[in-house]
Amino acid sequence: MAAFHFELVSPERLIFSGEVVQVVVPGSEGAFTVLDGHAPMMSTIRPGVIEVFETADRSNKMFVRGGFADVSGKGLTILAEQALPLAELDAAALDAQIKAADEDVKDASSDEARSAAELRRDQLLDLRSALNL
Repeated sequence: MAAFHFELVSPERLIFSGEVVQVVVPGSEGAFTVLDGHAPMMSTIRPGVIEVFETADRSNKMFVRGGFADVSGKGLTILAEQALPLAELDAAALDAQIKAADEDVKDASSDEARSAAELRRDQLLDLRSALNL
């Protein structure tokens, strides 16, 4: 399989940059696979797991919380709202954060504070869901 360049970028950092043979992306209208020579396209992505194949038999999984995927002649670039390698996640710490976020939702004193707390809690729940894959 021929390789192509892939970059996964979050607001905090560059998560991945390198040559890969295949990337499976959770597109907003369904998952799609990018291989070398893929037709140019852009897509929004939904929260889920990106699977990156550095070789045909070695892959890494990364959680993304929305963003955009751009396939061009230069390769694939994903600009994610949030991105984390699944290997960096700790289920117990995540459950504690979800519990704290639930308390923040209950204790919110305004609609704005409640909306912000609900958004944070929903992001954490998406992340926990990705861990169960």
